[in-house]
Amino acid sequence: MKNSPFGYVMCVSLMFATPMVIGAWQAHPTPVIKPIPSPNAPKNENAPRGLDGPELTVANPKQALDQQNQVEIRMEVQRLFAMATELKDDVDKTNSNTMLNLTVLKHAQEIEKLAKQIRDRAKK
Repeated sequence: MKNSPFGYVMCVSLMFATPMVIGAWQAHPTPVIKPIPSPNAPKNENAPRGLDGPELTVANPKQALDQQNQVEIRMEVQRLFAMATELKDDVDKTNSNTMLNLTVLKHAQEIEKLAKQIRDRAKK
């Protein structure tokens, strides 16, 4: 079995077939995969952090919050003024010789609560 003709044929065919298989494998170019751009990517490659828009700054969000806070404080102060006016009218309607009624006390508590809310918001 050492010198069998089948072994020689196999060895010779392998010697001839191997370069052909390697050449065929190298003949097929590997496909070039191009990266797909992200839909969120900026259109301008030199764009700053804001993705083609104005550059984001740290102060802008704080300024927006401050402006919103001021608007809310003004609205609450107007509400406080209206409640204080109602309380004044209620007190003027009551007789000074009698005790203040319960609605006047509730109005005063609501005014006090709103005033504390305004004070806390103004501290921020």
